[in-house]
Amino acid sequence: MAVVTIRQMLDSGVHFGHQTRRWNPKMKRFIFTERSGIYIIDLQQSLRYIDEAYAFVKQTVARGGNVLFVGTKKQAQEAIAEQADRVNQPYVNQRWLGGLLTNFQTVTGRLERMKELEQLDFEGGTSGFTKKELLLKKRELEKLQKSLGGIRHMTKTPSALWIVDTKKEHLAIDEAQKLGIPVIAILDTNCDPDEVTFPIPGNDDAIRSVALLTRVIADAVAEGLMERHQKPTEGDAAAEPLAEWEVELLNAEVKADEVEAAVVATESAVEAAIESAEGAAEVAEAAAEAIEEAAE
Repeated sequence: MAVVTIRQMLDSGVHFGHQTRRWNPKMKRFIFTERSGIYIIDLQQSLRYIDEAYAFVKQTVARGGNVLFVGTKKQAQEAIAEQADRVNQPYVNQRWLGGLLTNFQTVTGRLERMKELEQLDFEGGTSGFTKKELLLKKRELEKLQKSLGGIRHMTKTPSALWIVDTKKEHLAIDEAQKLGIPVIAILDTNCDPDEVTFPIPGNDDAIRSVALLTRVIADAVAEGLMERHQKPTEGDAAAEPLAEWEVELLNAEVKADEVEAAVVATESAVEAAIESAEGAAEVAEAAAEAIEEAAE
C-alpha cells in the first residue's frame, strides 16, 4: 500500500512550484511543465522520492535513531509541532538557534537551565526571590520554552533532519552537513537539490502540502518505532526504550491481532459445524432409504 497517493498530493497542492522567474535551474529535472507562469512539479518523481525517504526514516528509527523536525515558517509551525509530538520526536518550529547541532553541549546547558527554572514556584511566594527577580526569571523561562521547548527531551544530536523550506532553514542544513547528518527535505522549484540527502520535490509554501508531507515522515517514524520494539537493534545505535504511548500503541495492535484470530477461529468452527450437520443429514437420509428398502 502506497504511503501517499498522487490524488492526495494533487488535493494538497504539492505540485505547485514557484513562478518561473523564481527558480533554481538545478530543479529542472523535477519540473513537469509550466502553467500561467508557474512551474508544475512532476508528482510521479515526488512519489518515488517519498518512498525512498520513507524507507530511510523507518530504517533509521528502527535502528535506534531519531529525527529532528525543523520548520520555522508560519505555514509549517503547526504541522511540525503536531506531527513531531505525535511520534515523540524533537522539533524546532521557532527561530533556529545557531550551534544547536554543532555546539550541542552548550544547548544542553540551556535545557538544564530551563528545567531548573520550571521547578520554581512563581505564584506561591516560597521561592525565596523578590517579585522583581521572579519576574525576570519567568521571562527567561518563557523565552527558553519558546526556543527550546520542542527539544527538551533531546539528549544527543539527531540521526536525521526533516526540513521544510531549505532556503529559510539554511543554518540548520549547514550544521547538519558539517556533522554528516542526513537531511530529508521538501524541495520547491527555487531550492538547491545538492544540499539535501533525500529530496522530496514539492510545494513548501502551502499549509496543506507541508502538513501532508510532514505527516508522511511522521508515519515513517511511527512504523520505525514499532519495528524497533518487535526486532532488537543490531548495529551501532542502541535502541532506546519505548515511550508509554508507544507501548499503548503496540498493545492495541496486539489486541487487534488477537481479536482477528478469534474471529477467524470462530468462523472456522462454524463452517466445520455446518459441514458436520450436512454430513449427519446425509447419513440420516441414507439410513432412512436403507430402512425403506429393507421393509419392502
